[in-house]
Amino acid sequence: MKRYFIFTTILFFLVASCAPKPNPEIQIKLAVAQTLAAIPTYTSYPTLRIPPVPPTATPMNLSGLFCEYQFCIGHPVSISFFDLNAKDNPQAPSSISQGKLVAYDPTLVILVIWQDAAGASDASFMLDTIIESNVDARSGDLKAFQVGDLNVDYVPITTTAPSFTNGGAAAWMCGSRAFAWKAYTPQAELATSLLNEALQKFQCNSQ
Repeated sequence: MKRYFIFTTILFFLVASCAPKPNPEIQIKLAVAQTLAAIPTYTSYPTLRIPPVPPTATPMNLSGLFCEYQFCIGHPVSISFFDLNAKDNPQAPSSISQGKLVAYDPTLVILVIWQDAAGASDASFMLDTIIESNVDARSGDLKAFQVGDLNVDYVPITTTAPSFTNGGAAAWMCGSRAFAWKAYTPQAELATSLLNEALQKFQCNSQ
């Protein structure tokens, strides 16, 4: 019995040693293939094609136009308005409820002021504010006319401002604000042309 067991054991080891051994290269390739097959795949997100938005046309030519403080006003393209209040006191610039703009070159000065005037229907009182008594003087009758929805009061002036002798001043209401405009010009008739240019482009938030 013992001899039979020893013979069987020897025979098992002989058979095992003679059996074909697996190719390690094939085993590696098989393991790699199994690993790749086990990696989960993801559904790609759909690509959205957003059509380009065409630029919108500017409703008004911005050349010779000042827009801020919820109103716009025209001016000659050769000059630009700046905030006179901010220049005088950077801590107290103009605002929607009150302000002062000026534009000038050696041949022209234009001043625009506005203030809250809730309850008023006539802006002619603004002429007394913008016409400086120690510098300007009315040189004609007050004229009232309409430009669009604006009721405008206008008066020609003379001035002792340096380099100028003529000009004009105007006032109008827009919503709850009263506006006034003044120009110093070398020729008297130029002031009315400048005022017309300013008012033709004038718009304001009337709230």
